[in-house]
Amino acid sequence: MIGTAGGTLLSVVPNIYSADIVKTVLLASIGAIVSFTISLILKRVLKKHKK
Repeated sequence: MIGTAGGTLLSVVPNIYSADIVKTVLLASIGAIVSFTISLILKRVLKKHKK
């Protein structure tokens, strides 16, 4: 089981390019920031709406 997982990992690693990793990290960061901002905005809107 561990040998299979290790072999799969080692066969996938050379196919991942550093540009893809950077792009993935950048897109994930942007997605997290947008999600956090929208949740703050919705929280404020709902708080004003309840009053």
